[in-house]
Amino acid sequence: MTGTSKKKDLSLLEAKAKAARYCAYQERTQRQVRDKLYQLGLHTDEVENTLSELIQENYVNEERFARAYAGGKFRMKKWGRNKIKMGLKGLGLTDYCIRKGLEEIDEESYTIALQHLIEKKGETLGDTDPRERQHKLIRYLLSRGYENELIREQLKFKAD
Repeated sequence: MTGTSKKKDLSLLEAKAKAARYCAYQERTQRQVRDKLYQLGLHTDEVENTLSELIQENYVNEERFARAYAGGKFRMKKWGRNKIKMGLKGLGLTDYCIRKGLEEIDEESYTIALQHLIEKKGETLGDTDPRERQHKLIRYLLSRGYENELIREQLKFKAD
């Protein structure tokens, strides 16, 4: 009987160690870590206890995840706030964490990125009807997650 429980404890320790390495490799959400722990064969109570320990040991921090996610998606993929917000919501983060993540985006850099996307996409549209060209630009920038008001403001500024 003792051998069985000792083996169980060992596998629980191994699972926690694997989850810790999983979190150390890159930032993770609680949902991602919970899924990983279930994948490793842990049961509900074990998963919740292990996740709680990982949070206490600062392996899992959703605010830190949100900041890394938002900053990375903006810098690397030039996503707008709306697309980043939807991505974070889809990962199950709280509104508080989403707000903290979006704070990573500097307003000036955000505007510069939008202007750069307008120029880059504008070059690919060629000589089409100006109205149609503007509609295509707006649709493209909305799909990248930029706010409608900001897009229109920048397009108006560019036209002047």
